[in-house]
Amino acid sequence: MTMDTPFTDKYDKAFLLDAMMGPNAMRIMEEMAHDLPLSPGMRVLDLGCGMGISSILLAEKFDVTVFAADLWIAPAENAKRFASLGLGSQIFPFLVDATQEIPFAQDSFDMILSVDAYQYFGANETMLPKLLPLVKPGGHVAVAVPGFNQDFPEGGLPPEIRPYWTPEWYFYSPGWWRALWAKEPGLEITVLREMDSCQQAWDEWLKSPNPYAQGDRAMMDAGAGKYFNIIQLVGRKV
Repeated sequence: MTMDTPFTDKYDKAFLLDAMMGPNAMRIMEEMAHDLPLSPGMRVLDLGCGMGISSILLAEKFDVTVFAADLWIAPAENAKRFASLGLGSQIFPFLVDATQEIPFAQDSFDMILSVDAYQYFGANETMLPKLLPLVKPGGHVAVAVPGFNQDFPEGGLPPEIRPYWTPEWYFYSPGWWRALWAKEPGLEITVLREMDSCQQAWDEWLKSPNPYAQGDRAMMDAGAGKYFNIIQLVGRKV
């Protein structure tokens, strides 16, 4: 039996490279979706969608309605991108600061998803209680965050990482994230794992013309990537 070619591998590579804002979010979202009960017509919030390649994957592969929310990319820019792909009636862009009020009603979504964004606003005990009311009973919150594959003692970062490190990375280990999510009584953790697509998603990002990608190349050439992972967390609202 042969494996189907991933949707991401069939997509226009130049389009993806231009729209990346970190490790390939379309590839990461495609892997994460394997653990999710997505079905056509569901309402999904893609929180921290960037330029929307994760939202495009959800709409085109799974035929869900996506609310694509981001703080840094203007909704008009994303709307133009989605319309160019014929997805203007399926993906709806919003300007949302997740640290402030999130402008959606209770029980609005079957799922809230986030790729390479949740670490910036969700590494605290207040975010899950804020998001859960927006999810229908039995619905899911699922995130993929970059992190470390182990815990490091205070001031004990490896030499390959130290020259590039900034606390604004918000990199943590799987155990750290498990302990945080386990504090939320309204959520049952169903998946917590290191994702298989980490290396490939990073390799694709390093080919992007984005200046931040070019800056990351020296870090990865120095060997920092051997300590990196992408952590998938999925929780069901109980």
